[in-house]
Amino acid sequence: MNLAGHTLDEARRAIATQLRKAKIESPELDARLLLGDVLQLDLTGLITAATRRLDTSEAQRLEDVIRRRIAGEPVARILGRREFWGLTFALSPATLVPRPDTETLIEAVLDILKREGRTAAPLRILDIGTGSGAILLALLSELPNTTGIGTDINPAAIATAADNAATLGLASRATFVACDYAGALRGPFDIVVSNPPYIPTADIDHLDLEVRAHDPRLALDGGADGLTAYRTIAPLAFALLAPSGIAAVEIGQRQAHGVATLMAEAGLAVPAPAKADLGGVPRVVTARKT
Repeated sequence: MNLAGHTLDEARRAIATQLRKAKIESPELDARLLLGDVLQLDLTGLITAATRRLDTSEAQRLEDVIRRRIAGEPVARILGRREFWGLTFALSPATLVPRPDTETLIEAVLDILKREGRTAAPLRILDIGTGSGAILLALLSELPNTTGIGTDINPAAIATAADNAATLGLASRATFVACDYAGALRGPFDIVVSNPPYIPTADIDHLDLEVRAHDPRLALDGGADGLTAYRTIAPLAFALLAPSGIAAVEIGQRQAHGVATLMAEAGLAVPAPAKADLGGVPRVVTARKT
């Protein structure tokens, strides 16, 4: 594909056609996002400049990112960022790409706090395996008097999360610590959240290429049955939560019963069924320290 000399509108349509032929799920959207990123133009800018022609350098950069997309690299990885909960998060090779399903966890925690009239309270959150910081920072954006700590075993992920906190203006209320789970921390916390690795090891090679080839395996591999991380998180949550504290964890398919059982065995109450995501899949188990 030689895009030099094409107008932006012609280039966008040609890119979408190429992506469609490659069976990319959202060719029109991806074409617009990639074109806009290369040219540093938003949607309005692309429309306004629709008849402008690409120069050779622009065309080469655009052709490079199209090849990456056709090879299966996710748009978010190419752009180096992803929107989550209305906020923009920078990514790195050490972090998962935040996904819409994980917003179910934010909703679950906020629903409980709203019901109990605690959204303005000075709460303390622990986010285990914080990655890009998406869960912790999304919650802090909704809870103005709350502070939080995010942990991750990978120092590179911690650096990415800290940068995101600074960019979003939340650095004064967020701290990030490199450690295994929460081994370096002391409670009490009012809320413990986590989106831990939960894919059974044998299933990882069968995931979509965009996930298995580009998300860090450490953030995917949940052990033989997918529940290894929860066996550590459940007792940690019990030990670190304040009385009446809330634990909320994302889960994979068919894991609701197993995770709820681990929470109960650790001494936490599980008062309600797992909260489903927009696809109807049970996605978040919540528990409470009584």
